[in-house]
Amino acid sequence: MLLKSTPPQQNTPPVPVPSARDTPEPTPTWSRRMAVLMLGCVAVAAYTGLRMPSRWAVTLQAVSLQDGFHRRFLVGSVLRPFAAPTGYPYELYVAVSFVVLAALVTVLATLAVRTRKPLQRLLVIAFLLLPTGGYLFHEIGYFDQFLYLGLFGALWLLFRGKWIAASVTMAAMVLIHEITLVTVLPLFFLVAMRELPVRRALMAIAPTVVLGLMVLIVPGSESGAPARFERILIGTDFPLRPDALALFGRTQSDSYDYFDPWDIFVYLWPLMALAAVGMLVFARMGRRPMRLTALSIAAAIAPMALSVGGWDQERWAFLLIANVCVVLWLWLDDHGTHEVTTAQAGIILAVLLVASHVPLTFFDGYVPRPLTGEGLDVLWHELRSGVFFDTPRR
Repeated sequence: MLLKSTPPQQNTPPVPVPSARDTPEPTPTWSRRMAVLMLGCVAVAAYTGLRMPSRWAVTLQAVSLQDGFHRRFLVGSVLRPFAAPTGYPYELYVAVSFVVLAALVTVLATLAVRTRKPLQRLLVIAFLLLPTGGYLFHEIGYFDQFLYLGLFGALWLLFRGKWIAASVTMAAMVLIHEITLVTVLPLFFLVAMRELPVRRALMAIAPTVVLGLMVLIVPGSESGAPARFERILIGTDFPLRPDALALFGRTQSDSYDYFDPWDIFVYLWPLMALAAVGMLVFARMGRRPMRLTALSIAAAIAPMALSVGGWDQERWAFLLIANVCVVLWLWLDDHGTHEVTTAQAGIILAVLLVASHVPLTFFDGYVPRPLTGEGLDVLWHELRSGVFFDTPRR
């Protein structure tokens, strides 16, 4: 696996299913062919869903601890020294959003190019070509992309024995968005349990859990902070979404006036059941230990907990599929190139294809671009006229 570089420490107790070690790098010719293929897959996904970062996304990126916000403030706090003196330019947040998206896509593509395991490569290709790929690009600017990029960075550190640095990285993620607790943290814990002794794995996630609980307990902002910051942004050319700032003045019970958690659960549970059953069948065919299987499935379906936290049901479905794909990648990494049976490969394919029937409706009235001549003409016109680069209305 690309993220790994050294074997586990000698004092690490054996695990039921050992992690696969690094495999030899592909030949340059094969790498070039795969790079071209991945570039094509990325281009299709970008064509399907890419847009400029929304007003909602950049408004949340602008909030900072210095302005009295107690949640989701890390990105804004880092950018504030550059944003405040220049009037919070939209272009700054666009640049940051595109850099994060490009880095995340680069990680995915590099993993697919360098793996010697065809099913791992197919998993990334499927993720990009199915509706999830377009949705990934449509989500540009959302904190989800910061979190998963941070997860990959933390895993890179963990596989190199730097578990304390990995733990600190994960703790920082919860200051970007509290959904870290039910999205990337379960994945990090799964890998930590595979790579570290149990006690050390628990120590690795403890800072994130403690900090996350503190973030959830304290008010989202100081009294009056959203209104004060709104007045500051109104005095600039920043594309403000006032309702995004209003989130910080609400309690969770207040949010239930805007959505019914039961409706979100009903939307998500078939996808959750499909993922859990498919992964369980895959694991039992491979005679994987139940403890590791249960922990893996829990990490994969953990985003289901978001049904009680917000109304973005399609976004939660996307994150659930993303977690399932990360867990499947880890499972496939436990097998040699030819050890996955045809039946197991069929299960993976079936889960991904059935999951593609879950509608991932885009935000703000956007729709996936059709891969037709007319769709290409529309995009070319938007790019040539500059309409594509206009600040979104929402």
